[in-house]
Amino acid sequence: MEGIGAVLIDIDGVLTVSWKALPGAVAAMERLRAAGLPLLLVTNTTSRTRAVVAGRLAREGFPVGVDDILTAPAATAAYLRAHHPDARCLLINSGEVRADLEGVEIVGGGADDEDREAPDVVVFGGAGEEFGYAALNAAFRHLQRGARLVAMHRNLYWRTADGLDLDTGAFLPGLERAAGVEAVVTGKPAEAFFATALAQLGAEASETLMVGDDIESDVLAAQRCGLTGVLVKTGKYLPETHRAATGTPDRVLDSFADLPDLLGLPDLLGLPGRPDRSGRPERPASPERPAP
Repeated sequence: MEGIGAVLIDIDGVLTVSWKALPGAVAAMERLRAAGLPLLLVTNTTSRTRAVVAGRLAREGFPVGVDDILTAPAATAAYLRAHHPDARCLLINSGEVRADLEGVEIVGGGADDEDREAPDVVVFGGAGEEFGYAALNAAFRHLQRGARLVAMHRNLYWRTADGLDLDTGAFLPGLERAAGVEAVVTGKPAEAFFATALAQLGAEASETLMVGDDIESDVLAAQRCGLTGVLVKTGKYLPETHRAATGTPDRVLDSFADLPDLLGLPDLLGLPGRPDRSGRPERPASPERPAP
């Protein structure tokens, strides 16, 4: 594949499942790094901060740092600072990500009209036990009073080691319909999210490739923004979802491990310290002893 100068990569379901590296993913990332190809990991993960994500990936062997990661919470913070400065925000999310919400005032869910902590914006992150009836009903009442609704994503489900789990998109449409509002989505598949990622890389959409396991939010959304979309058959990929999709990916791969070959990158096998096909670094050959 010619003309690709930068790569955006989803994390969950593409590089890892339940934060364990998928087969061949680390070795593939090493090949992208060795080729000097600019890359950014773009994720709707809302349960961990960028720093925590970078640490987990590093422990799995991925050569990435904090500056290589753009999360939905970080993009949400940028949106709130730009469009709702000084707003009081009620965050409903599974996981602690406040460190990535710099400059955003997080308040409690004050239920009474007199409560000075009543939010101006209701912010939905990723679903979990926090998305119970009480929390959703409180959000509904705030929206009835005029609060704005912002969602980090609309993902219907995500892949765990135990199978698929429901995510925010399974609850958000009902709340929107009940309250008569429409959420502003700040993570994938929002165009603004991809624009932020491209700006961070300093890349043009026409020369950038997006790799994801979600055909709608990752791949087709990127293609609508002018990127090349590559779908991988790992993570949340389902054949029936692929068949029913609203469009066709530019390319489909079995896994992220196949990406370097698609891009025509050099094979690093056999070089000292480079990974073998198991993903483990090879040991340099011992030097021969000189003849006596």
